[in-house]
Amino acid sequence: MEAYALDWLQLLVRWVHVITGIAWIGASFYFVWLDNSLLPPKERQDADDGVVGELWAVHGGGFYRAQKFRAAPEVLPEPLHWFKWEAYSTWISGFALFALIYWLGADRFLVEPGAAPVSTPAAIAISAALLVAGWIFYDQSCKRLGLHREGLLAILVVVFFAIIAFGVSHVFGGRGMYLQVGAMIGTIMVANVAFVIIPGQREMVIAKEQGRAPDPLPGLRGKQRSVHNNYFTLPVLLTMISPHYPLLYAQRNAWLVLVVALLLAAWVRHFFNLRHRGRTVWAIPISGAIGAVLLAIAIVPVSLRGSEVPRYAEIRAILDARCTGCHSAAPTQPGIAFAPKDVRLDTADGVRAHLADIARQAVATRAMPLGNLTAMTDGERAKLGAWIAAGAPER
Repeated sequence: MEAYALDWLQLLVRWVHVITGIAWIGASFYFVWLDNSLLPPKERQDADDGVVGELWAVHGGGFYRAQKFRAAPEVLPEPLHWFKWEAYSTWISGFALFALIYWLGADRFLVEPGAAPVSTPAAIAISAALLVAGWIFYDQSCKRLGLHREGLLAILVVVFFAIIAFGVSHVFGGRGMYLQVGAMIGTIMVANVAFVIIPGQREMVIAKEQGRAPDPLPGLRGKQRSVHNNYFTLPVLLTMISPHYPLLYAQRNAWLVLVVALLLAAWVRHFFNLRHRGRTVWAIPISGAIGAVLLAIAIVPVSLRGSEVPRYAEIRAILDARCTGCHSAAPTQPGIAFAPKDVRLDTADGVRAHLADIARQAVATRAMPLGNLTAMTDGERAKLGAWIAAGAPER
């Protein structure tokens, strides 16, 4: 009953996380596109009133006119819309989901049983500390480098996350490593909103209410962090879906695969940001496609091979010892109420129906058993591969 309730709780929190994430990322994409698409105002009066850019659009059966002021209009309108709760709700729900799955189930999802050099509580403490450490490093780097050394800042951030991914890969399992890095980036994004972007906007509003000219610096810093968040969105989305693709994290050098994949995701965002400014740099998607192909080649799963074809009785014994605790009509593994994805391997028919899943998940990518919780050996994986490659004989 406890596992059943936990499944429902995870479903609800994940649903909220996806909904709020769509709202946040949609707003980020829209406002960066809007900023990149603004044209100088055509009306002299608008320019005299402090308008630095405007844009006309048609959507939903009507025309819209958006204007951006250099600092602020003479009179602040009511209501003045703020965009912050999308970010806060996304992070709160994401943190809750991360805690429910990767901290509460740390012995299965965060660390690899029997292989982690630290205890499960220590791994959770490291995970929590890294969320804070990532923000501190990034924030201090932004403050010390200022607004005009973005290239150096980008290099520092990439190197930092490469070091984190490499280090974490020696403590967490591949799946946990991917989600840890994603949680760190997501935390940086929401901290940008809470500690830089919104305070900067609030300062501009207070200045107008007090009748003084707003200081443009907080707004410029907020714009910098907003653009950074825009580049972080696609990498974060990649880490969010990574648990469904063991070919990414079930690699011996999964940390390097992660770094390259995150760079490719940010590269894609850069292409569209430039395109919205009127610059179509085809070298970006071409180089990105080449990079993606090279990455795919580098992580091609090991081939199914084996010289001697084992008997079905041996295969049955391996599956019963390593797999059916979760993948059966009545799972015995604590915390598992139903066979994941309804993959049941406790009967011969069930095994035959999922040969491709076994070949991919247990043999090729080594993603299953999850976190190698049941300690499946390389020899057992080789026997499964040889048996499947021989046509899965029933003798």
